[in-house]
Amino acid sequence: MRFIYTLVALVFFAGTAFAAEPVVVGHVKTIKGEAYVVTGSQSVKAAVGTPVNAGSVLKTSAQSSMGVVFKDDTVMSFGPNTTLTVDEYIYAPSKGDYKLGASLAKGTLDYLSGAIAHIKPDAVSIRTPTGTIGVRGTHFAVKVD
Repeated sequence: MRFIYTLVALVFFAGTAFAAEPVVVGHVKTIKGEAYVVTGSQSVKAAVGTPVNAGSVLKTSAQSSMGVVFKDDTVMSFGPNTTLTVDEYIYAPSKGDYKLGASLAKGTLDYLSGAIAHIKPDAVSIRTPTGTIGVRGTHFAVKVD
């Protein structure tokens, strides 16, 4: 009986360990100057190919820019002194599950819709300190001072 309890505990904790792994939702596509991808307590200087995870904070420095492409082909480009958090990202076409939520704290964002916004527009939202942008088109730009 003790063996069964031990086995159940191992399966539970192994599942918990796998659930804690960050989920890669996109990659840095372009970079100019100095930018960072911060996930949890780890800050990585951005380079082409750097993974972006659900929960990552994307930051650009002065006179810098960065472009990110997500799994659904959404493209986000950030200007200087920008901070954006990828709050939620779900792209599971086989399950019909879609969600893209992000928070722009400061800076500039140029957004080009991917599959999520085309399939389920109400599943995309970009929050700013003064309001929320619901994506109903394919392209927009926003600046937060």
